[in-house]
Amino acid sequence: MKKKINCIILDDEPFAVKLIADYVSKLPQFNVLYADSDVFKAMEVLNRETVDLIFLDIQMPQLTGIELMQLFNQKHNFIIISAYPEYALDAYQFHVIDYLLKPVTFNRFYQSIEKYNRWQQTFQSNDTDDFLFVKADRKHYKIAPDSILYIEGLKDYIRIHTSDEKIMVLETMKDILDKLPASQFVRIHRSYIIPLNKIKVIEGNQIQMSDGTWLPIGETYRKLVNEWVGRT
Repeated sequence: MKKKINCIILDDEPFAVKLIADYVSKLPQFNVLYADSDVFKAMEVLNRETVDLIFLDIQMPQLTGIELMQLFNQKHNFIIISAYPEYALDAYQFHVIDYLLKPVTFNRFYQSIEKYNRWQQTFQSNDTDDFLFVKADRKHYKIAPDSILYIEGLKDYIRIHTSDEKIMVLETMKDILDKLPASQFVRIHRSYIIPLNKIKVIEGNQIQMSDGTWLPIGETYRKLVNEWVGRT
């Protein structure tokens, strides 16, 4: 029997709590441990129970969603549900699977659940999933996804820029993207893949990474980038 996904729904708007609880009720794999607006009661549940996924609002009176993620970042996965697009980049510092803007349709909600399911299948199936192996220069390199600054496509090769080195690999952009956590890495251009938590600034059609490098946003990927940060 497949293990249930324990979740918490935390939002200071009763209607939003009710809506997400209704969406979750349509998916039998979920088990709701808490669905309400009291941050401290939710924290009690988090300390007491094994929680797999938290549906979280950003703006709450007792403790903000960002503050809560700072407290529990190492243990939990989050899907943010907010009326405020401007917090998207701050949220992606943490283990955020998706960032949904209110009002949330069931279709958009379900897309987030699919993202979560793909991430679990790909990167939580066993202990080795916290890193990936790539072959270069007749060697196998073990790379922690968190060390990647960005990935550059060069015809039949890719160049992986990490905090320590640059590794040339005979691999396609599509294949390497499939090996990376879907909630953490995105393609912004036919020649660039980036980790969301390494974004420093988005200005016009460019993104500045944490190491200062500016990368272009491709025309094909512009709409997707706008959706991440809630731009119009």
